[in-house]
Amino acid sequence: MQKNSTVFIIMGVSGTGKTTVGMLLAEKLKIPFFDGDDYHPKSNVSKMQQGIPLNDSDRKGWLIKLNSLAQEHKRLGAVIACSALKESYRTILKNEMENEMGFIFLEGSFELIRKRMEQRENHFMPIELLQSQFEALETPNNALTLSIQHSPEMLVSQILKKKK
Repeated sequence: MQKNSTVFIIMGVSGTGKTTVGMLLAEKLKIPFFDGDDYHPKSNVSKMQQGIPLNDSDRKGWLIKLNSLAQEHKRLGAVIACSALKESYRTILKNEMENEMGFIFLEGSFELIRKRMEQRENHFMPIELLQSQFEALETPNNALTLSIQHSPEMLVSQILKKKK
């Protein structure tokens, strides 16, 4: 993560707490928060609800939308929650962002995340798709990697220390 980053991508598989951590971070930094899930086209949401994993083609338009959103906010800053599972996805997200974008990877075991997802209500992402997310995940080399075994508040504290 670059120290001069203004747009933060909170990334990881479903169920890692991207939205919770992202909202807390945005609140602390006094910048807007955007949940990438809100920008999926209806066709993507429908596929996931049916238990069908998204492919690269499904995700491309969505990632371009999120990149546009990041570009709109690069001067004043924003936090965006987005799985960003593959390096190619992160490349699309980072297009024309240079050093203004930083990635924060929330990492946890399959068992811990599955347990969290079982407790979650009203989310379109079924637990059955978690394995496909782990299979697609390419661990980032250029991200701040944090364990989700810590509380969201602790994670935000760690992010803020690295930002300075």
